[in-house]
Amino acid sequence: MTVEKKLRTNEKILLVSRRLFNRKGYAATSLTEIADAVGISQGNLSYHFPTKKDLAERLQAQVRERARTRLASLTPGPVADDYVAHLLFAMSLMWENRFIFRDRIQYSHSDHADPDDPDMAADFAELYGLVRRIEQENMFRRELPVDLEVLTRSLWILSRYWMDYLREHEGREEITWQDQERGIQHHFAVLLPCLLSSAQKLFWDALVRLSDKQRGWEVNSPPRSPR
Repeated sequence: MTVEKKLRTNEKILLVSRRLFNRKGYAATSLTEIADAVGISQGNLSYHFPTKKDLAERLQAQVRERARTRLASLTPGPVADDYVAHLLFAMSLMWENRFIFRDRIQYSHSDHADPDDPDMAADFAELYGLVRRIEQENMFRRELPVDLEVLTRSLWILSRYWMDYLREHEGREEITWQDQERGIQHHFAVLLPCLLSSAQKLFWDALVRLSDKQRGWEVNSPPRSPR
């Protein structure tokens, strides 16, 4: 088997595995099922990925690589655009790899998250930097005192655990992209009341423009601006 063929097979295995893990769950998906869906023997699958855990960990590594590549190539633009781009990327990444955030305990070495995870820290730091830029550009309502760390933490938690809420509190077994749209709406429901009405419009305009460009989905009508 050539290196080129081996790479193509690896990529197809990973693509199919992610789709099945997302749809059925990590525990409910077997290596036999993955091999059948790829169109190869289980022995061939094991040659590339000896265990199902190896597959999950490689998919998780791809997510980390993708996030690091994006962060390293960032070029600052208007803060509303940068903020929305960060939000859409995070929500899309979690949606496309939702089994990782849902099932990680089933294949990880520990049942606890790593508090020193550098990628998680970098994601939080990027969001905090964006919130600070909002303050520096005088977009926060002057009569409303805002603790930037508390606000950032609230926004980060909402984005990170939205799918957990859907599963645990709404009993959703299948989470659609429309559910992710709802998560973005809730995210804005926390952020936008803190902003001047002129800034709110900038953020809604950026959301509509960038989401149409990147994902092609419609944004629901924004809530009324706070008085």
